Amino acid sequence: MNTYAVRVIYKYEMLRAWETLLQSFASPVLSTSLYFVVFGSAIGSRIEQIEGVSYGAFIVPGLMMLALLTQSISNASFGIFFPKFTGTIYEVMSAPVSFFEILLGYVGAAATKSLIIGLIILATAGFFVPLEIAHPVWMLGFLVLTCISFSLFGFIIGLWANNFEKLQLIPLLVITPLVFLGGSFYSVSMLPPAWQTVTLFNPVVYLISGFRWSFFEISDVSVGLSLAMVLMFLVACLLVVWWMFKTGYRLKQ
Repeated sequence: MNTYAVRVIYKYEMLRAWETLLQSFASPVLSTSLYFVVFGSAIGSRIEQIEGVSYGAFIVPGLMMLALLTQSISNASFGIFFPKFTGTIYEVMSAPVSFFEILLGYVGAAATKSLIIGLIILATAGFFVPLEIAHPVWMLGFLVLTCISFSLFGFIIGLWANNFEKLQLIPLLVITPLVFLGGSFYSVSMLPPAWQTVTLFNPVVYLISGFRWSFFEISDVSVGLSLAMVLMFLVACLLVVWWMFKTGYRLKQ
């Protein structure tokens, strides 16, 4: 493996994040604080607890997932789209660097940035509500898997998009609604039976449910199923990226 090439791509992408430090890391902190002010104060005053957990603490995993999914996709999609837009991606592809090494560099940097943002949000949430993580190892596991999986998904979007508008199309019209409808700020058990069945077709439900279980040992679906869904999505994204590089989809002029 060409570890030097992986390090160069990884460091370049990380340096780009540090150059936009305010946008990359301060913005999620501000957004999280606003969510706690709006949801924690307005709704929390009417819903004191959900399944024995205070409402303010209950929404923390959902807030983290909302930020992780959007940031992972955004970081990875822009990271690969910009070199493709400027034409520098062809220099990378003509170098003695394999598809897997390119993937490690770009996706690794995007996942790292998302992981840092997730930990910052967790620390910020600790100022608003008392938090106890029942299974910290599981929490980190879900955190890392989510960052990697959706960074891969963002990488696919970056390869697929042929303009800047398409970069935001799927995150805004698909991912964000799925997160809000996936039990981020409520328990699926609170819905009418018919809507509970419909909600189970939302893949984000399994991410949030497993992640919330690692905090409070409560979940809408089994932890094993949540983990299986994340791993299936990860493998599916890997296969799609491999196919795109193999066929040169949206990469060959």
